[in-house]
Amino acid sequence: MNANLRIGLVARQVGVSVQTIRYYERRKLLVPAARTASGYRRYGNDDLQRLQFIQHAKALGFTLREIGDLLALRIDRSARCGDVKERAAAKLNEVERRIEHLEHLARVLRGLVRDCRAGRLTGECPILRALEARADLRDLTTKPLGRGGRR
Repeated sequence: MNANLRIGLVARQVGVSVQTIRYYERRKLLVPAARTASGYRRYGNDDLQRLQFIQHAKALGFTLREIGDLLALRIDRSARCGDVKERAAAKLNEVERRIEHLEHLARVLRGLVRDCRAGRLTGECPILRALEARADLRDLTTKPLGRGGRR
């Protein structure tokens, strides 16, 4: 593969936008590309692999900050696989908490749908009433979902 690729081609090959690549450079997830005399960015195989790494990590739910940590571990000669495993285990725990939360949402919604009688006027709609008054629905908006209370 060519080690002298323009940003548009790299973006298409990885499946991201040109703006995303520039953003990753600003976030220091990707080393700023070398430029030609005319100012065009040029990328090589290492850049493609790094972008694919970022995309794969994003697909597993890692945040850009977490991906930056993983990339740092990847190049740290003293880092061990256990360091990466800790981060993956933390992400797994977060995903499992989100699944529990989504399952709870599904149970609440299932109950609301079951209680609704389509022929009623909206003033008597149990779904609308629940959205106005139910404490268990308030809990859904105040419970933290992941680390740091992110929803």
